[in-house]
Amino acid sequence: MSHPQLQSHRAALGLRACKGGAVAVGLMDEAGEPRIAFSTFLETRAEGDRLSLEPYGVASELIRESNGRAMQEAADAVATGRHRQEQQATRGLRMLLARLESAGAATVVGALLVNRAGWITDLLSYSLAWAEHVPVAEALAVRDAIRHAFSECGIGLVELDEKSLPDLAGKSLGLSSTEQLARLRIMGVVAGRPWRKEQKLACLSAWLALQTRA
Repeated sequence: MSHPQLQSHRAALGLRACKGGAVAVGLMDEAGEPRIAFSTFLETRAEGDRLSLEPYGVASELIRESNGRAMQEAADAVATGRHRQEQQATRGLRMLLARLESAGAATVVGALLVNRAGWITDLLSYSLAWAEHVPVAEALAVRDAIRHAFSECGIGLVELDEKSLPDLAGKSLGLSSTEQLARLRIMGVVAGRPWRKEQKLACLSAWLALQTRA
């Protein structure tokens, strides 16, 4: 028995990085309107593997425990952990792209939320300077793993500043902040829980990517 061919749609995947991975929201474009495909989490860590979860946390402990004599060991640990993050992110992204394809996506673009921490180029030195820097370095490493995954999969990725996202979305979508929140609440009914700030921001970034790539 033959099955009707799925209609092709443009799709976008919005991502907001955090420790261990990224909140990921997939959107489909249907006649110019966004439709939730899924809301999930893209893992950049392997189960039970602390080095892929917090490489800079592990490195900072190595330095403290050796009185500063294990810089190379710390650097090697970070390199191993980040390589594992890239592998996990690429594996997870391929699974999400397959979900979008099965839902009828013909083309996909990614939208990664970033902030003004792009000036930090040496994450290891930055993380070792102050304990408070470690969580920042972990999140930036996750973003790099996501960038790597999109490159490996040959998918375009736009980067959007999280702080200015609502203003940018307001101009591009023609919606006030109140209207944006109302639309996002409706989408959340379809997406299901959790539907917190992180999911809403990832969704809004995907929506904006759909709009700007129209």
